[in-house]
Amino acid sequence: MHHDELIGKIQALAQLPDRGSTERATQAVLRTLGERLPAGLADHVAAQLPPDLAATLRLPSEFAVARGQDAGSGERFDLIAFTGRVADRAGTTEDAALRESAAVLEVLDAALAPELMNKIAAALPVDIGALLPSGRAGGDVG
Repeated sequence: MHHDELIGKIQALAQLPDRGSTERATQAVLRTLGERLPAGLADHVAAQLPPDLAATLRLPSEFAVARGQDAGSGERFDLIAFTGRVADRAGTTEDAALRESAAVLEVLDAALAPELMNKIAAALPVDIGALLPSGRAGGDVG
C-alpha cells in the first residue's frame, strides 16, 4: 500500500480533521510500536511499509544501537504507557491516542501480510493487542 493510501485510510478510520494530524498520529503510533516490538520483527514490518513510515518504525532500534544498547527484544510496557507515548508524540489526548492507534493498526492489518500481523499480535501484550482488529489480539504477557 502506498503512503497516501495508508494515510487516507487512517484519516478516515480515526476521523481526523486533516492530513497533518493524521501524519503525526501515524508517526507516533509507528514509533511507539517500534519501541515495543522486537527489532527483527520491526524490520520485517518496516520492509512492507513506504520508506518514510518504515524509517519511523526502525527509529527506536537505531537509537538503541547508537547508544550501545541491545535493540533485540523491544521494550516492555503496557497499554497505558503505549497510549501515553502516542498522545505525547501526536500532541493529543490519551482517548484520541487510543482511537488513532486502533486505526493505524487496522490499516496495517490490511496492508501487511497476514502471517506478519499474527507475529505482531503474538509479540504484544494482551492489553495492547486489544487495539488490533478482532481475531488478532494477542499473545505476550509482558
